[in-house]
Amino acid sequence: MTEPIPDPLLRKRCFDPVVDDRTRLLILGSLPGEKSLAIQQYYGNRQNQFWMLMSEVIDVELVPLDYASRLQTLLLHGVGLWDVVAEAHRPGSLDSDIRNRDDNDLLGLLARFPAIDSIAFNGGTAFRLGVRVLGEHGSRYQLLDLPSSSPAHTKPYLEKLERWAALRQIVKATGPSRFLK
Repeated sequence: MTEPIPDPLLRKRCFDPVVDDRTRLLILGSLPGEKSLAIQQYYGNRQNQFWMLMSEVIDVELVPLDYASRLQTLLLHGVGLWDVVAEAHRPGSLDSDIRNRDDNDLLGLLARFPAIDSIAFNGGTAFRLGVRVLGEHGSRYQLLDLPSSSPAHTKPYLEKLERWAALRQIVKATGPSRFLK
């Protein structure tokens, strides 16, 4: 029995990477959810805890900032964003519904931005898929498997923060002052 042909309207595409030459830490999600895609913003669902978690990590309040300022602040702290999945069929926002995916060229991006030395995966699906995409090249990087910031991942915020706090050491080593001299 063959799998039914997915509706082409359900094919979702990720956003462009947010990286620059200062990026040392790359945070990879799986694929943006419906609300993020609708407003064309990483972690655009207000219930997603990403911006709150990153506020704690970099010690800058990101939530009240406009989207462009949030991204610029992350870059200033050496943090970049992208997704493992470039494009896939997925009704809704659940990672478990991702089908017929095409992965992003993570190795190509990492070659273009050699300052990246750490990769954090926002959720188990991003980690599982991302490690496969990186293959043997993954051993060159500090890899962190973080609990998803998604509202679908019901782990309490403080438990998530405890794990996300590991990013502080990476960000601290980069620090914005290094780039303001």
